[in-house]
Amino acid sequence: MTVYTAVKTIAKSQGKSIYRIERDLGFGNGMISKWNKSIPRADKLQAVADYLGTTPQYLLRLAKEEK
Repeated sequence: MTVYTAVKTIAKSQGKSIYRIERDLGFGNGMISKWNKSIPRADKLQAVADYLGTTPQYLLRLAKEEK
């Protein structure tokens, strides 16, 4: 699993879309989907984790476990 997939999984369980997260946080359209192939900046990952009510460590651990 990638960081993007981990974020998408948690967001879906909360009834939120990736588009809505990006819009609410002021990110560019498609920025989170780029995390499918790269590691996000720490500040962006923190913002998404805060938005989803989790921690960056949890998102990274979830991404690593499902590989």
